[in-house]
Amino acid sequence: MLLLACLVTSRVAVLAAQQFQSQAQSPADENKSKDDVRKDTPGEKLKPGHGLKMDVDLALVNVTVTDPYNRLVTGLEMENFRVFEDNSEQEVVTFSAEDVPISIGVIFDFSGSMANKVGKAREAAVQFFKTANPQDEFFLVSFNERAELTSAFTNSVEDLQSSLMLTAPKGRTALLDAIYLGLSQMRGAHNGKRALLILSDGGDNHSRYNESDIKRLVKEADTQLYAVGIFDQLGYRNRTPEELNGPSLLSEITEMTGGRVFSVEKLEDLPDIASKIGMELRNQYVLGYRPSNKAHDARWRKIKIKLRAPRGLPPLNVFAKTGYYAPSH
Repeated sequence: MLLLACLVTSRVAVLAAQQFQSQAQSPADENKSKDDVRKDTPGEKLKPGHGLKMDVDLALVNVTVTDPYNRLVTGLEMENFRVFEDNSEQEVVTFSAEDVPISIGVIFDFSGSMANKVGKAREAAVQFFKTANPQDEFFLVSFNERAELTSAFTNSVEDLQSSLMLTAPKGRTALLDAIYLGLSQMRGAHNGKRALLILSDGGDNHSRYNESDIKRLVKEADTQLYAVGIFDQLGYRNRTPEELNGPSLLSEITEMTGGRVFSVEKLEDLPDIASKIGMELRNQYVLGYRPSNKAHDARWRKIKIKLRAPRGLPPLNVFAKTGYYAPSH
């Protein structure tokens, strides 16, 4: 079971949303319904490098939109989105769809069970690196029975690729420890947008940290997680309950961060999936709003993004983080 996860946005518009919109527009479309959000505050362009961050005044949320065939939808505008916090609709005041620099951590599994999969996993990492921009920065965490920072933040993709070739798979799997180390390292990131890419073949069987620790840290960290899994047939598994629970755990975490799980049936598909994830990270919308709840109570605020899609488009899917902690002071 190969799992590739990316905690985190190439402008590839596989679905031409703008074309659909232009085909379907009519004068009547310009009349907005009464339940629309106020439009008297003009949307502002976000500066490059400002990603998913919370401050006392502005909440920013990365949003991915796909069509029924899992293709990215670009070309939407601010009026196509509605934001709800704790079931109360918010006014979107900033909007951006630009490709911005990203800080990315690569978490690579070198446990013994990766022996026959590590080659394709390395290829997948290389394909992901090819979607990088010059301003992106990366670090590398490798793990088996223990997690180690193999390379601190660097702009050199070549150095990271060389580091991936130097380690041979062996030992058990401390996946949760590696995620914890990666999120901790991300605190030193220089870019506002942040992603964590994890390549692993299964659940955890040797970590000090537990699921609750990781879920809490994921909620606190402004980092997206994606997961790609190649799953062994159940009849061939001889694994612990923790390992068998790996896919569902990663699925739950990805949804919390606005990422998602990709299932892959063949190892050779991994590089293409990794490249697709890189493209998706670079084709996201960033919505900004000032929460109507001004309390600085450090409580969890639930976020829900809804679409007011242009006419002519099929049903669309929306992926965004599910909430954030309010400031404490």
